[in-house]
Amino acid sequence: MFVVMISFDDIPEIYIVKNVIDLRKEIDGYASIVQDALFVFCNKHRNKIKCMYWDGNGFWLLYKRLEKEHFQFPIRDDGIATITKQQLRWLLEGLRMEQKKTFENKLYKYA
Repeated sequence: MFVVMISFDDIPEIYIVKNVIDLRKEIDGYASIVQDALFVFCNKHRNKIKCMYWDGNGFWLLYKRLEKEHFQFPIRDDGIATITKQQLRWLLEGLRMEQKKTFENKLYKYA
């Protein structure tokens, strides 16, 4: 068995497409807009996500469909926004991408 893993850490930019996308399109339908970045698409019911990435010699298509829940996809509007790797992880784990509060980093000095 041969397993290839894609690491989000290797991806230079991540974009989220905020308007509703018809996820029935095949990989060639999205290929014209994806270059050197990972693009995240969601359907109108927010229960399916496709992530598409060009790694230099081929396309990766990551697809996730939820059976009972929905993704905390941002409010719909036109356009594309840049998101962080952490925001992508939150989205894929069912969390909101806009967290209200995180732990504050503290720097302690010892005498």
